[in-house]
Order: sequence, then C-alpha cells, then structure tokens
Amino acid sequence: MVTMVKEISRAKLPTKFGNFTVIAFQCEAGSPEHAVLLHGDVNGKRGVPVRIHSECLTGDALGSLKCDCGEQLSLSLKFIQSKPNGILIYLRQEGRGIGFANKIKAYSLQDGGLDTVEANEELGFANDTRDYKDAATILNSLKVKSISLLTNNPKKISGLKTHGIVIRDRVPLETKPNKFDRGYLEAKKKKLGHTLESV
Repeated sequence: MVTMVKEISRAKLPTKFGNFTVIAFQCEAGSPEHAVLLHGDVNGKRGVPVRIHSECLTGDALGSLKCDCGEQLSLSLKFIQSKPNGILIYLRQEGRGIGFANKIKAYSLQDGGLDTVEANEELGFANDTRDYKDAATILNSLKVKSISLLTNNPKKISGLKTHGIVIRDRVPLETKPNKFDRGYLEAKKKKLGHTLESV
C-alpha cells in the first residue's frame, strides 16, 4: 500500500536555535499531522543531516528527566543549524507508538520497579511499535537524495532503509545520564540495541 503524503501548510519559524521553515504534513486521512523543521535547501542534496524524532510530550515540552528525548531534540536542532542544511521530522508516535495515556500507565509501572521495556510488555505492547514509513515518505517528498541520520537506534536505520531511504552515515546523539534516566538508557542499550557509550 502506497502512503499518500500531503503538505498542509508551511511558514517561517524563528526559534532559540535559529531560523527554520516549519511544515505540517499529513500522510493519511485522519492521521495525526507530523511537523517538519527545515533548514536550508535540501532539494536534490546528499548527506542531509536528518533527525527523526518521535513525539514525547513529557520530555520535549515538560522537561522530564526520566528520558533523554528533550535533550536529544535540542541537540538535534543545534546540530542542524550548524550545517548548511538539515531536517527534523517530528513524528506523532508518543511513547514509542503506544500513545500518551498508555505511556503514563507505563510510567506508573516503572515507578513500581519495571523498566521501560518491561512496562510496555506488561501493558500488552511490543517494546517498540513505531514505524518510519511516514518519515520516509516525507523525505522523498522533500526530494532528499541521501541522509546523515542523527540517531542511536539501529532499528531506525533499518526501518528507513526498508522504505528506500539511502543513509550515508550515522551521527551519534548521546546525552549525559542523570539519576532519573540512567535505568531508562540502560534498558534502551541492553534490550533495544541502542548504541550508547555513556551507559
């Protein structure tokens, strides 16, 4: 099945990290809109720095210390602004795809001693239900030839390659662990296969 991507609107977006163009995309009728922050000219370019960032309300907007998401988002935007061009795709896949309410249920289970993977499984979910088809479709619509992917997650690389995206190289995106997210990062490394040297 071919995913239809539709650009809804775009506008200039000055931020504390620099100036971007923000684009709203919808990939299927009735699906949540994804956000793209675009820096510079990416049309036909190779090795474009790209961050595929899954929505994390608690980390990105509320400053949660239980995950590294907010820090990764900031680091990505700073890195992209330091280059001639780049893209941040903000996918609406809260809680590794289980949604906000279920993520908070998982948080409660983590408060009781489970790690992030065990909590998802206790709720009946796979440890990571995300899909990168929409991200690949957006990259193709922006006419990017190849990318440098900002990620620690090998499954994100394979997921994008499955949908035909050419990945030239990987850019590590590590943060310094704190006392609240160290267990979370250890679970991502040991159980989800993330490449993390700091834990």
